[in-house]
Amino acid sequence: MIPFNEFGDLDELDFRDSSAFDKEQRVIAAPELDDLHDTDDLVPLRLVIPTEFQADAESDAHGVSSRAYRDSHTDLSDGTALTDVIDMRAHRAGGAHRKQTVGAAKSRLMIAAMAAGATASGAYSLSNSNTTPAPDTVLAADNALVNGAAISGSAEGMQIVAVQPVSSSAVHAEEITKAAAFAQERAEREARLARPLFAMPTKGVWTSGFGYRWGVLHGGIDVAGPIGTPILAASDGVVIEVGPTAGYGALVKLRHSDGTVTLYGHINTWLVSKGQRVMAGDQIATMGNRGNSTGPHLHFEVLMNGSNRIDPVPWLAQRGLSPGSYVG
Repeated sequence: MIPFNEFGDLDELDFRDSSAFDKEQRVIAAPELDDLHDTDDLVPLRLVIPTEFQADAESDAHGVSSRAYRDSHTDLSDGTALTDVIDMRAHRAGGAHRKQTVGAAKSRLMIAAMAAGATASGAYSLSNSNTTPAPDTVLAADNALVNGAAISGSAEGMQIVAVQPVSSSAVHAEEITKAAAFAQERAEREARLARPLFAMPTKGVWTSGFGYRWGVLHGGIDVAGPIGTPILAASDGVVIEVGPTAGYGALVKLRHSDGTVTLYGHINTWLVSKGQRVMAGDQIATMGNRGNSTGPHLHFEVLMNGSNRIDPVPWLAQRGLSPGSYVG
């Protein structure tokens, strides 16, 4: 049986060291654990300052110690900790250079020097007031600097940044002009390369061939067609003769790179001039009925070395061309 006094406090019981409640009673009765009594008249307990930390001769005139202390949190595994000592004299040494001048003469010299310095500074500011560079524009989004830019809009919302172009518009215009000219030249060169080396002089009906006729050499072929039918250069060449002439009425002569000359007679109009260079397939004239002609047609001749007339039909055939079927 465990004794219990229901008419009094538990600590009034007479416990012995061998009692089962002896240890528990001592813990409950401990004054430092009692939070129910004597809580209104607590007085802080001031600890005694160790002698090595008390104010000594190293304190200044105002009673401020030359050292401060802080816990180093060094674990010594024995329940104690070291204390770091901070030398406060090093923090106050920076003010040693602030010394006041002694005497009226030195005071006047110091005031005069300060006045002269202020005057010089003001004059420099006035002389450079007109040369102050404009501040760089700052983007509110990432605080980036943009030289020569103007920003409109809200700093918290959308911003419109107008930036002055660095390069000159005249340089760009010149580059565009040169690029356009180069593109045009290249297109023309590629077009020339794509054109055929030879072309049929005209379209129509082959009515007369090369050979003697009525005892006279007919030195070419005749291709009949309406007046105004286009006449084309049979190959690349240079115009060596053009305009009215006896017998042919009007003609155009071309000299080609191998020395061969082609003749286009009985033309109605001509579209080239002497010395002009033409390409195969270029229109040089229109079909007509001028000169000794029995009807509108083209009289086409081929002269080897510029003087020896040959049959144009084999010459055209060698170049993949044909006047068509002969109708006589």
